[in-house]
Amino acid sequence: MQIKSQKLSKIKNISHGFFSKKGGYSKGIYESLNCGLGSKDKKIHVIKNIEVIKKKFSCNKINLLNQIHSNKIIHLKRKNKNIRLGYADGIFTSLNKIIIGVLTADCVPILLSSRCGKFICAVHGGWKGLHKNIIKNALKLFIKNKIKKNDIICAIGPCIGFKSYEVKSDFKSKIINKNCKYQKLFKIKKGKIFFNIKQYALTKIIEQKINRKNIQIIEKDTYSSPKFFFSFRRSVHKKEDDYGRNISVIVKDS
Repeated sequence: MQIKSQKLSKIKNISHGFFSKKGGYSKGIYESLNCGLGSKDKKIHVIKNIEVIKKKFSCNKINLLNQIHSNKIIHLKRKNKNIRLGYADGIFTSLNKIIIGVLTADCVPILLSSRCGKFICAVHGGWKGLHKNIIKNALKLFIKNKIKKNDIICAIGPCIGFKSYEVKSDFKSKIINKNCKYQKLFKIKKGKIFFNIKQYALTKIIEQKINRKNIQIIEKDTYSSPKFFFSFRRSVHKKEDDYGRNISVIVKDS
């Protein structure tokens, strides 16, 4: 299942998708479209799953990352023969026919494009990366390349939902200490603290003066949708020894 953003779909020569766990080759806890090269899944299955994505966009090249919950964005300026570009949590490029993507299993996948379709970016938004301003770093690359903030379109993909993301008090303090306004991202229910990471990502984008009308949120909860999405937290609660990764990608068709 490929979920699309209406806002990104309006941009000419850009294709994208937030993919569910369906439509691949993996078995067991990885069933079936696990694209995590770092998982314990059979590599042959992961490679075949990645091939599914490449064929979907009629591209023979895809670039991913060794994601480390950082604020680093790699600017891909020339073709790279390796699938994984290095240790970072975002890819920015203007190259045609090269799929760029991020893997998530509860974290926030964010896909961005300039309105003209010249520049695209894929971001892995874990709470640590968001806390370290990875969104700001991604947007800086658009600005550096003379794209106005009003011409940047963003889509926030499926991630763990507000009702599913229980956190501890020290986590809450860490977030709020950076900005007391982030208090609104938390809710206490029956003595438990819950965090809205999707709203956190949205807030981080808006803080950089991106027009709210340019941002779309895909309202899907990875944790509470076991038939459709992989979830790290769900796998931990089920005492599974590993988990699959959902893939989100964007590509310049020409």
